[in-house]
Amino acid sequence: MIRIVFFLLGVTALALGTMWIVERPGEIVLTWQGWRIATSFTVALVALAALLVATIFVWSIFRFFAMAPGNMSVFLRARREERGWRALSRGMIAVGAGNLQLARNSANEAQKILGSEPLAMLLAAQTAQLDGDAPRAEAEFRAMLAQPETRLLGLRGLYLEARRRDDFHAAQDAAEEASKSDASILWASEALLEFQSIRGEWDEALATVEREYKAGTIDKSAMRRRRAVLLTAQGLVSEHSDAEKALVLAREAAKLAPSLVPAASLAGRLEAKSGSLRRAQRVIEKAWAIAPHPELAESYGGLRLQDSAKERLARIEALAQKNPDHPEAAIAIARAAIEARDFLAAREALQPFAANPTQAMCLMMAEIEALEHGDHGKAREWTVRAVRAQRDLAWVADGYISERWLPASPLSGRLDAFEWKEPPVAPAGPILEHVVEQGFAEPAPAPAPVQAIAPSVAAKPSEDILLVPEDARPRAQPKRPAIAPVIAEPPLPDDPGPDPERDEDAEASKSVLRGWFNRPA
Repeated sequence: MIRIVFFLLGVTALALGTMWIVERPGEIVLTWQGWRIATSFTVALVALAALLVATIFVWSIFRFFAMAPGNMSVFLRARREERGWRALSRGMIAVGAGNLQLARNSANEAQKILGSEPLAMLLAAQTAQLDGDAPRAEAEFRAMLAQPETRLLGLRGLYLEARRRDDFHAAQDAAEEASKSDASILWASEALLEFQSIRGEWDEALATVEREYKAGTIDKSAMRRRRAVLLTAQGLVSEHSDAEKALVLAREAAKLAPSLVPAASLAGRLEAKSGSLRRAQRVIEKAWAIAPHPELAESYGGLRLQDSAKERLARIEALAQKNPDHPEAAIAIARAAIEARDFLAAREALQPFAANPTQAMCLMMAEIEALEHGDHGKAREWTVRAVRAQRDLAWVADGYISERWLPASPLSGRLDAFEWKEPPVAPAGPILEHVVEQGFAEPAPAPAPVQAIAPSVAAKPSEDILLVPEDARPRAQPKRPAIAPVIAEPPLPDDPGPDPERDEDAEASKSVLRGWFNRPA
């Protein structure tokens, strides 16, 4: 709208100016070299405008012919570059689609036309990867290191290629170089943190976490959690060699992450050894209220070594009240009660979970039956029930089950990977009734462990790479002994044998067992 207004104003001004000139006639006389030219002002003005137009036209023709070679070169170069970019786009799509032949032709054409263009170099490297030509792909990535704009891209490619061929030293060198070049590169700092965790380089790992936080690649909560994990790892290493240093580390770790069970347990143990019993109780109680765990209960019960079993039971009961409805509270009370020979308290603690007990609960009930009344039949019944009961929680990371917490996964090196959860193991198969009745039931095969998914760094560690400190390495899971069939069990030495007067009771017991074995899984 504004442009139309300005156009109308310009036309109006031109018309008014023309009218003004026409209404004021005049004469222009030019005398030069004996020539005398006389004309009106209007004609002279038109002639001057025509001369200017002619001059501009002649100059344009001259300029066109003078610049034609350069313009033709620019046109051909632009056309060639356009063909190269089309080849580059076509090659990227071919790599994504898995069309090796088209990707190879497009990469050759793009490199031939675009030369050292970063995307052309990337297409060549990806084509080599698609072709399975690792040396050529590595050579392409190394060529990227010569240009500042493609240096990080080349380091990333070299890191991935080194991981694929299990060259952990080369992978670590590439990650360190990329992290030094740009601290905001998350993949580099995360890879470096994995390598440092695998080697047990906790001081270097703490520095890496600090750089990540300053670069803004992780938030404050993640930084606090990771720092707590690393401080706990340092504390566990120095617990027996330097208790004072371990106590300082454990205090800070428990403060940074109150829900981190190993940190709270370590801090509680060391505080109790140093004489700060109340502080030890506070740190364990705070962690228990957030995440109950058997290790916390064990540390809490052993704060004073001179206490009797009854005193430890009272302390465990007080701790359980911080989170009374959790299964770990019942297990902790039952375990302490069994040690104190208070079987009534143990039964009362486990009673709320009678409908769906865990394996540990079943085994504790078997222990109660055997110790309290000497009823080995009921003890064996609870032991058999434990075979198909809900599995107990354990420390699990990347499908790997550890008896105790570790700061990083032994398979991938991922920091803070272990979680307290149910192990991912398939349950055992059903027990067949006719096999049990015949009295020669064979033990069920051990459940097959779940394979770890894509173990990366530590799947094939080299000789000088230490997965975890020597005193913190997880021990292999012991195989559970096979449970003998209940009916096939031979009489105990003190068993007088079958009693004719109790045949009806025996048949009733056998019916109960058949019902248990035939219950739906």
